Amino acid sequence: MTTAKTDGAVQPLLWKPEEAAVLLGIGRTKVYDLMRSGALRSVRFGGNRRIPATALTEFVAQLEEKADAA
Repeated sequence: MTTAKTDGAVQPLLWKPEEAAVLLGIGRTKVYDLMRSGALRSVRFGGNRRIPATALTEFVAQLEEKADAA
């Protein structure tokens, strides 16, 4: 998996859906639902789906915008 250095620690640039679920604090099935609906961007890598780290950041930012607008 591709990695990037952040504060000396190596962080993945692409996350498995199961890993993204843990990071977001939601279930794996919900992550797949979000990817299917287009709410959470993902890429195909080989025969698997991966979620770019930037997509996780964008998704959380969208949630925050919706919360602020409400």
